[in-house]
Amino acid sequence: MINLGVIGYGYWGPNVSRNFNSCQGTKLVTICDLNETRLKLAKSTFPFIKVSSNPEDLFNSDDIQAVAIVTPVFTHYELAKAALESGKHIFVEKPFTLNAGQAEELINLALQKNLKIMVDHTFLFTGAVRKIREIIDSGELGSLFFYDSTRINLGLFQHDINVVWDLAPHDFSIMNYLLEKCPVAISAQGTDHFGTGIEDMAYIAAHFDNGFIGHFHCNWLSPVKIRTTLISGDKKMLVWDDLESDEKIKIYDRGVEFRNGDGIDKLLVSYRSGDMHSPKISNTEALQLEAQYFLDCIEKNIEPFNNGEAGLRVVRMLEATDKSLKKGGEKIKI
Repeated sequence: MINLGVIGYGYWGPNVSRNFNSCQGTKLVTICDLNETRLKLAKSTFPFIKVSSNPEDLFNSDDIQAVAIVTPVFTHYELAKAALESGKHIFVEKPFTLNAGQAEELINLALQKNLKIMVDHTFLFTGAVRKIREIIDSGELGSLFFYDSTRINLGLFQHDINVVWDLAPHDFSIMNYLLEKCPVAISAQGTDHFGTGIEDMAYIAAHFDNGFIGHFHCNWLSPVKIRTTLISGDKKMLVWDDLESDEKIKIYDRGVEFRNGDGIDKLLVSYRSGDMHSPKISNTEALQLEAQYFLDCIEKNIEPFNNGEAGLRVVRMLEATDKSLKKGGEKIKI
């Protein structure tokens, strides 16, 4: 039995608490938040738990073996470091830390103490992403041409991070997981429309060493909400619309073929337009799977695939994006 405490009971904290509470082999012991109203809500939802406004109560408790940190990103490093130093495994909301240096320090500390770090990249546990990974690994799409992601909506404006740090961690982590490799450079352009110093729209290109490009559009100013990813291969093409209730993934037997010709037709292009099919995907709640996986990794001493290193890779991409934004789109090596 693993006893777990949760720090942060704001937007995402209730979901994290609910899912860990329903996992086999764990017990939700304490929920911590600075807001007394949120603590009252937590206590009414989970009458059997302790509540606290001081994270030290969790760190100093011998009854708690793991801590979920579900707080603003600027608090992650201090809370995660204190938890690790007190011998607790940690589950940290994305993005992992504010900079790569902080992430590296936490990773080394966890190694020294033989503790697990899991970064909450929840989308990696969705039925859609797991199915896309299966499709790519099977070779059904063939050699990949490009990866294109759009994650836009109206709001929710953040006061401490820009649209990149808010939305792009989802798509960076998904792309890294699906492709099983990371880009070597980032170029990005964005705009701060209201003079706040925080970009509310950005276009990001992730450059790989083989010439492959991943492209991302993040935007808080769109009149509509769109969550779409396109992955094109030389055999087939895939569209993932996360807002679709049915047929989230569609695979198109479409493409182009080039061949050499004669005379003025030195390059002949033919187009293939075949069938479309939509594979069945699991509807199990992603956060439930992720929470159970975290506990299993602790009990079985397994290194999570969404560990501190995976979180660090995303943070490095975010840092490179910020640098490129400030330099007008210059390509920044990671």
